[in-house]
Amino acid sequence: SRLARLVATLGPVGSVPIAPATAASAVVVLAGWFLPVPPLAVALALIAAGTAVSVWSAGEAEKVLGHDAKPIVVDEVVGQSLALLWAPHSPWAFLAAFLLFRLFDIWKPLGARESQELPGGWGITADDVIAGVTACAALHAGTALLALAGWRPW
Repeated sequence: SRLARLVATLGPVGSVPIAPATAASAVVVLAGWFLPVPPLAVALALIAAGTAVSVWSAGEAEKVLGHDAKPIVVDEVVGQSLALLWAPHSPWAFLAAFLLFRLFDIWKPLGARESQELPGGWGITADDVIAGVTACAALHAGTALLALAGWRPW
């Protein structure tokens, strides 16, 4: 449906000629910078709802655009949102969350590559969920290690 494609491509974001997934991640980081931080339960509920919307819209859009087509970027919203969980409101922390998510989304460690074999929108979304959780863990582990070394980067 038109609505599914509009959601799956985030409107014009999926049409960015170079690196539409990176553009979508940047939009999420920018929005996250300006939006108030909700309580954890609300954030997790929003991410769960976003995951359901991603699975549905990406699955419908791929019927027209092809499997995990470049314009389908709704999955980046979920993954980048996960990467930003508990991130300090600091330009450096947001940049680190962005870069870590992009790294893990491209690298696809910890079963992310294999998860792409899931049918429809599940496969499109699952690898970004894994990349987002991995980026979140790396951000906070790195921050903790730096704090142990006496350096507070944010």
